[in-house]
Amino acid sequence: MLARKLYPERLILRAFTMEDATRVQELAGGKEVAKTTLGIPHPYSIEAATSWIENHPAMMANGIFPFAIVLKGENSLIGTMALRINQAHNKGELAFWVGKEYWGNGFATEAAREIVRYGFEELKLNKLWAMAMSKYPASSKVMEKVGIKREGVLRQGILMQN
Repeated sequence: MLARKLYPERLILRAFTMEDATRVQELAGGKEVAKTTLGIPHPYSIEAATSWIENHPAMMANGIFPFAIVLKGENSLIGTMALRINQAHNKGELAFWVGKEYWGNGFATEAAREIVRYGFEELKLNKLWAMAMSKYPASSKVMEKVGIKREGVLRQGILMQN
């Protein structure tokens, strides 16, 4: 199935453990991170982080594979990069968030590039795709840098509650 660890240049992409829960809560709990995602409420409790990690086996059974993004050498969790596989159509959706203190360093691009490589070269997927909110262009830039082409715009496709 999926590799347990992937090793881009400055990062390690690995499975989450329960020891990551506090760090997930700290990073995902930032209001700026929650505003750029669909699935992270603000505030984000430690119980929510723990429940999310506990749910990973069920998620993986349904084709959703969350990877912890960890800085090599420091062993610091900085975010997540997930691959949601649709086996019926042999495609995968890329989804991610990175803690605000790590924005602007190319970490999301590096992690996404490795997941794209892994998806095409090792999993032999036919297509990889991703969505981003237009008011947060940094996510779209990550996608462009890893070769994901813009195919369309879903106007009013998502109602965000502030």
